Amino acid sequence: METAMGHDGVEFERAIEVLEEQTSVLWRRERTTSHALAKNVHPAMEPAAYGILTLLQREGSLRATDIAQSIGVGKPSVSRQLGALEGLGLVTRRLDPLDARSQRVLLTPLGEQQLAAAQSGRRTAFTALMRSWDPEDVEVLGSLIARLNLTYTKDTW
Repeated sequence: METAMGHDGVEFERAIEVLEEQTSVLWRRERTTSHALAKNVHPAMEPAAYGILTLLQREGSLRATDIAQSIGVGKPSVSRQLGALEGLGLVTRRLDPLDARSQRVLLTPLGEQQLAAAQSGRRTAFTALMRSWDPEDVEVLGSLIARLNLTYTKDTW
């Protein structure tokens, strides 16, 4: 009978231990990078807001409730972040054309410009970091991280 640990439970368990350890290191480093990127977008921007900006960049415009659901935090937290981002001139709110009772949030031209500049810096850093890797390995790593992200749910724990 095959268990959830796979064909060889000991090997799978060890692989999971390595994965947990290495993702923990990666997430700590990414958190540090996100703090720096947020400051590159705007010196007064909170690091947690960076994810909201990238979400808006990808999706175009969203309601605050959709943002909260997408990033896995409560609507009050998102509302506070959106207020701060709006005050910095990075996002704006517009009436939802499909539902006049709600608003959609979108990046301002300044928000788009500042976010693109920060992302360009991040790509430059990744290029320098990964320069010694084979392009195929970088592609495989990106694909595997994308696969991991697709399997993640906020209900995992």
